[in-house]
Amino acid sequence: MNRALLLCLALLAAPATAPAEVQLSFYGGVQSAPSSDIAIRDPEIGDDDFSIDWEGRSFEAPPYYGIRATRWQSPTFGYGLDFAHNKVYPTDDSLPAGYDVLEMTDGLNTLTVNAYRRWGPVVGNVSPYVGGGVGLSLPHVELTNGTSETFGYQITGPAATWIAGASMPINEQWSVFGEYKGTYSSNTADLESGGTLETDVVTNALNVGVSFNF
Repeated sequence: MNRALLLCLALLAAPATAPAEVQLSFYGGVQSAPSSDIAIRDPEIGDDDFSIDWEGRSFEAPPYYGIRATRWQSPTFGYGLDFAHNKVYPTDDSLPAGYDVLEMTDGLNTLTVNAYRRWGPVVGNVSPYVGGGVGLSLPHVELTNGTSETFGYQITGPAATWIAGASMPINEQWSVFGEYKGTYSSNTADLESGGTLETDVVTNALNVGVSFNF
């Protein structure tokens, strides 16, 4: 989280060759995830393959949220960094026997470099936009299987995001926005036992947020 904020601030401080609008945005909302396949390769308990049904529990601590820094180089094109604190919990009946904990709730974090396209006000002061980008998955992996316990942050693989929404100014410096945001992450996590956990996870979120314009 702190590293992501520092990267956002570094982006804001980067020199520009032409005047640019810079936004620092904060958002939250309702995030969910469909089921995904899990592959455990563990030298202590052997190989295990199964599927888990996920839920987001967006408002439980720690809540789902995101931070975004965007530099608009022109009225229509921008780029920036996006840190999202996604979360996935197994549903009560989908955790297989032998596993006490298997979740990424602090969280299934992604850090992506995004590009955006926006249009001028189309209805009143509302401006639609789309965006997308690629980056890294940095989850907090939690797995307890009776013989070992894994608990900590890791860089587990590539991530991608796609976004569509609309913003509306409140005044010259502040605006509000609503959007759909999807993420994909391909994760290979190291286990304390010396094994690995592999899973590809998609999340879907409906966000609302506020932006401060420099």
